[in-house]
Amino acid sequence: MAAELASWAGVLWPTFALLPRLAAGTEPQPGLHRWAGRLLPALGVELEVAGQPRKDIPLWVANHLSWVDPLALMSLRPMGTIAKGEVTGYPLIGRWARKSGIHFVDREDGASRAAVLARFAASLKEGRDMLLFPEGTTTRGERLAPFYEGGLRVAYELGLPAQPIRISSPAPHYPWTGEETLLPHLRHLFATRTPLTLVAEAPLHPAGFRDPGQWIAAFRAALEPRSLP
Repeated sequence: MAAELASWAGVLWPTFALLPRLAAGTEPQPGLHRWAGRLLPALGVELEVAGQPRKDIPLWVANHLSWVDPLALMSLRPMGTIAKGEVTGYPLIGRWARKSGIHFVDREDGASRAAVLARFAASLKEGRDMLLFPEGTTTRGERLAPFYEGGLRVAYELGLPAQPIRISSPAPHYPWTGEETLLPHLRHLFATRTPLTLVAEAPLHPAGFRDPGQWIAAFRAALEPRSLP
């Protein structure tokens, strides 16, 4: 019980420290960057980074296993991203998340998808670093889900390079899929150490591809799951 209370304190303290800045709308992305860096060890996540995540590349593109994925990537640099609308209902942080550079989408609503892609494009044009999960949902990491291609097509049309970053974990409890709710998953994370690996692949530039389809296929190839040793 004492260990669990200490774990909850490790999560809540950086969260409450961040909320006033988010509520005021001041430096939201740097605030989330610092929060993510403090939160990962509190969750028992042991992060290993392989390759070179390029901070001069405006868009990072990753596969998606868990709600922890964006925290792991945002701990490396401040970024905005696209997230499902349900995130706004998450305890503590959801209410302020809209101020942080996160664009929320209802994936079943075509108008919502179009609007969020317009905001995503505007963020990239403004020079903001962004993070994209083209699967649009979490998986157990055995294979990639079909891509929502809009975000990658936006980057292609803007002529912006993007870097694939492949996420993997040998921990069977790390993926967060299906109907599992957030708080039970948090308790599961607290109960054990969780190794998590980010592999930064070589950046891809639209100029090296004849069309958006070839560009998107290159990201699928870079993010395909590899066998764990």
